[in-house]
Amino acid sequence: MAALSADKKSEYKEGVEANLPVDDGDIIFAGALAAFNADGYLVPGSDTSGLVFAGVSLDYANNSAGADGAVSARVRRKGVYKMAFSGSISQANVGNKVFLVDDQTVGLAATTTNDIFCGVIVEYIDSTHAYVDIEPAVNLGRNA
Repeated sequence: MAALSADKKSEYKEGVEANLPVDDGDIIFAGALAAFNADGYLVPGSDTSGLVFAGVSLDYANNSAGADGAVSARVRRKGVYKMAFSGSISQANVGNKVFLVDDQTVGLAATTTNDIFCGVIVEYIDSTHAYVDIEPAVNLGRNA
């Protein structure tokens, strides 16, 4: 493709939400923490090597009987979400990175095996809950 030689109408999206194809054999629940697998398909979040955090699913998407990408889930890629922690946290953890445990639970680095980054604690609630900003993790992507 060559450089522009005239005006061009650029396509634009806010990027807050994306319709993402779901992996074959998987179900993504609304409200789930979701991730991309090695093939780029959406799977439920988990502490599994090779996953990359995608965001929070807004839709229920059942692809348990379909081929890769047969259904899609609408995923929110920005925002601050209340999340449950697998271990105890404190006010001192505000600003810490958090990592996927499963599709509804996160943990600190010392409590997970594969450290699938999914956000930063921005507000402490109690010893097992905090508000987490997901945008830093979504923006980091696969090749970080």
